[in-house]
Amino acid sequence: MTIKRYGVDESTGTGGQKLPFAKAVEAAGWLYVSGQTPMRNGEVVEGGIVEQSELALQNCLDIMQQAGYSLCDVVHVKVYLTDARYFSSFNQVFRRVFSEAPPARICAVADLVVDCKVEVDLTCYRANRA
Repeated sequence: MTIKRYGVDESTGTGGQKLPFAKAVEAAGWLYVSGQTPMRNGEVVEGGIVEQSELALQNCLDIMQQAGYSLCDVVHVKVYLTDARYFSSFNQVFRRVFSEAPPARICAVADLVVDCKVEVDLTCYRANRA
């Protein structure tokens, strides 16, 4: 089995610091996308839960698509919100993104290392890449 790592030298956090992990790892048809926050160019984008959710999800989707996977390949999503009151608003964004093929999901409330409202990671599978 071959393991392929994506974006190892590209991952940057706040202030442009290099992060010690891959943006995604592929093995035996599975793609694991690292947790993404609403960051652009190494900085958290201001905004409410809707704007931050859209960007965190889009960051995941961009990485997934660069690795050759599509929305229908997403099998599981993990969501971390900093406040349970964001749940309904996040669900509206999630429903729009995954309307055609909703994946399994967990959503939890947690303190995040980055000062934002949401973090998302996802897992994809494509049998033809196994």
